[in-house]
Amino acid sequence: MKIIVIGAAGLIGSAVVKALAGRHDIIGASRKAAERQVDLTDKASVQRLFDQVGSFDAVVCVAGGAAYKPLLELTDDEFAMSVNYKQMGQVNIARLAIPHLADGGSITLTTGFFSVEPPPNAAALAMANSAVNGFVIGASRELPRGLRINAVSPPFVGEFRLNGAKSTVESMTAADTALGYVDAVEGQMTGAVIDTRLYAKRPRA
Repeated sequence: MKIIVIGAAGLIGSAVVKALAGRHDIIGASRKAAERQVDLTDKASVQRLFDQVGSFDAVVCVAGGAAYKPLLELTDDEFAMSVNYKQMGQVNIARLAIPHLADGGSITLTTGFFSVEPPPNAAALAMANSAVNGFVIGASRELPRGLRINAVSPPFVGEFRLNGAKSTVESMTAADTALGYVDAVEGQMTGAVIDTRLYAKRPRA
């Protein structure tokens, strides 16, 4: 399959590319890439990427951010950024990908377990992640031509530190996290929110 991975240069994105590359034709894109550059906050940038690639079988988004700070310190602009980047950036990826996807193709977005188990300071992240989860479930009922859409919901990947101290927030490796994306792309599920904590002990092929 021809698969676009948006956020391919990041910690999780690079692990997803590695997990899929042996069996598929991977086209990596990121905000800072020299060749395949894309900015989730710019809808026209996403459209250009898809137009350049043409037809493809799957798109995986492992990008998008939101404000991380105490609720009472969050500004209107920071809430708006969280919606525009993490939420609408990924919604637009799904919407714009549909005409380019081959029949039976798939869309995989990224949310996070902060949507259901947020620590302090994660209200904006919880909001954006929950919205993407809801979008995935709703959109899965309407996609044409056998297209599929899923969200992958990892905990924090790598070592999580807050104010210099190691946090009790659950974390796992990028390689194990990538297994959830592999299942979303290569499986048959749709409308699923995949909790990658289930993959923490799973052996890699």
